[in-house]
Amino acid sequence: MKVTVSQQHLAHGLGLVSRAVSPRNTLPVLANVLIATDEGRLRLSATNLDLGITCWIPAQIAEEGAVTLPARTFADLIGTLPNDAVTLNLNVRTQTVNVRCGSNSTDIKGIDAQEFPPIPVPDLQTGVELNVAEFKEMIQQVAFAASSDDARPVLQGVMMNVTGSELTLAATDGFRISVRKSTLAEPAQKPISIIVPARALSELARIASDGEQTLVMNVPAERGQVIFHLKNAELVSLLIEGNFPDYRAIIPRSFKTHTVLSKGEFLNACKQAEIIARESNNVIRLNLTPTPDGPGKVELSAQSEETGASQISVDANIEGPGLLIAFNVRFLREVLDVLRTPSVVLETNANNTPAVIKPVGDENFTHVIMPMHLG
Repeated sequence: MKVTVSQQHLAHGLGLVSRAVSPRNTLPVLANVLIATDEGRLRLSATNLDLGITCWIPAQIAEEGAVTLPARTFADLIGTLPNDAVTLNLNVRTQTVNVRCGSNSTDIKGIDAQEFPPIPVPDLQTGVELNVAEFKEMIQQVAFAASSDDARPVLQGVMMNVTGSELTLAATDGFRISVRKSTLAEPAQKPISIIVPARALSELARIASDGEQTLVMNVPAERGQVIFHLKNAELVSLLIEGNFPDYRAIIPRSFKTHTVLSKGEFLNACKQAEIIARESNNVIRLNLTPTPDGPGKVELSAQSEETGASQISVDANIEGPGLLIAFNVRFLREVLDVLRTPSVVLETNANNTPAVIKPVGDENFTHVIMPMHLG
């Protein structure tokens, strides 16, 4: 193999795939990145066997070939090179690659590409076409609610349902549920119901560039995998096996109190209250107080024996009886951070039943949040 690529393209490509490199592994080749010529371009791939990321970059190919190189060593070296052409020349006998850029010349020992795990190829004809910008926003509005607890693997995933032209993403950690729906441009050929690791979807959102219009999702039959194909990149992830909780049964059907607030004011109030609340299990109290002749008030209060106390008042339109209810302030802040509308509605029944947060004017997003004990 002998190829010439730009330092910028190579550094960018390594940055995309390196997040799939396994930091702890039993197979030495999993600490490497695969570098291979592929129909006039250079293909970079990395995998930890659960997640695989591939990208293609422009290259001038003098000789075809493939090799794997230590990901960290190679990426660190490319990152220090000047913005110039980089030539990679493989000695097949020793599996050593000479990396030359200007007056810089470095030899890096690799491992035969034959030892690298095979990367599955998607069937683009049977895939589901997704809008990149909208799907990235869906991931952002759902993935944060997935659990980070290894003891419950199913909750570390995002439930993806495709029925006809409707796509639904849902995630829960047992204390909150985030659900986002969307309409596909083209209906799916058959229904899909899979649990995708939240981390894989977050990585997909990272590598999908804003300039791309569409991506294709492919679920190969009986492989336990999902493949997301972009124009210049691809992500493969193992699916999570198990039964996802029936989140629809938990979403309340009716509410006694509707509170409409400015999203910006509510978010700022949460951030201020969190400064005190983070010293006391993130608990804040919301006192919803309607007034008959004007806007109501939502008073956010936090208290900590070590730090002090905080009280912030926000104007709100409140319909229904007043209520004192407590929440985890971090959960409130995280859902408000991903909403795009100027106003949000907080719908409540009692201080010990689930509440719902929705963006005003957008019926596609629902977030359920469990209250905390008032104490």
